[in-house]
Amino acid sequence: MNANTVKGMLLGLAVGDALGVPVEFESRQTLKLDPVVGMRGFGSWDQPPGTWSDDTSLTIAAMESISRNDKINYRDIMENFLKWYAQDAFTATGERFDIGNTTYRAITRYSRKLLPPTKCGSTDVNSNGNGSLMRILPAVTYLFVTRGKIAADELEIIHEFSALTHGHIISRMSCGIYSLIAAQLFSGQNVHDAFRIGMNDAEIFYGSNETFETFNRLRDENFAELPEEKISAAGYVVSTLEAALWCLLNTDNYKSLALKAVNLGKDTDTVGAVAGGLAGIVYGVESIPQEWLDTLKRRDYLEQIAEDFAAVCKLTQ
Repeated sequence: MNANTVKGMLLGLAVGDALGVPVEFESRQTLKLDPVVGMRGFGSWDQPPGTWSDDTSLTIAAMESISRNDKINYRDIMENFLKWYAQDAFTATGERFDIGNTTYRAITRYSRKLLPPTKCGSTDVNSNGNGSLMRILPAVTYLFVTRGKIAADELEIIHEFSALTHGHIISRMSCGIYSLIAAQLFSGQNVHDAFRIGMNDAEIFYGSNETFETFNRLRDENFAELPEEKISAAGYVVSTLEAALWCLLNTDNYKSLALKAVNLGKDTDTVGAVAGGLAGIVYGVESIPQEWLDTLKRRDYLEQIAEDFAAVCKLTQ
């Protein structure tokens, strides 16, 4: 793992996000008639081509905080989230145009200074959107690099990182599973071995918890063979996790993965971001089509965020 891995992770996430922004909420059936094949503009959010959304904004807000503090400081990260929400910081065009309901409620709670940061996330079972999963990779990356593993102590930090906005055990566990698989990718495992080893680790850490049954489809050794019609791309965190991992297991390059993820429809930007971040780790920034990178808004800014983060992690080129 080196600095280019971090750049691949962030740009992979941002490009997947930007591919999905113009077609968010579109049905799979609609996209089969007019599939995404490259960067589009306008559409669902009336944004120019290459515009990324809250998925990337909250990811880089977390990365900037970790870089500046050389540690995970929950309060400072929430301050950055508040700057994004209230001041349009960390945005692609100077305008925040999207926010999930659960994330909005958490940032609002934080702004009132009534709760500590890790208690701001909703713990209601109906508050299990994908808003913490989409921004978890900075925590995973920093912990893996500085500690060399993602194990029990690191998972507790991952859970708290999720709870800044999403505190229910399903959201925490989703972030934990994703983190265990990402750690294997950082270690250099191929995607199928990373998935298998990561899920085996998840069995060790979560297997005695009845909530882990929520992830039974991922626990099935034949998960990758599920037909596309069995894969949901809705905003429920488990659906997003399944969709991203299914795309990872059923493609062998960044472009194919990103397009497969986005053309699943529904929550296209987040599925694209969650899958794209993993693909960026595996295939590297050089695997992302140049035309897509050239269209990506504030690419230089994103690359600087990645470079600063890699420097704090003491990663070399």
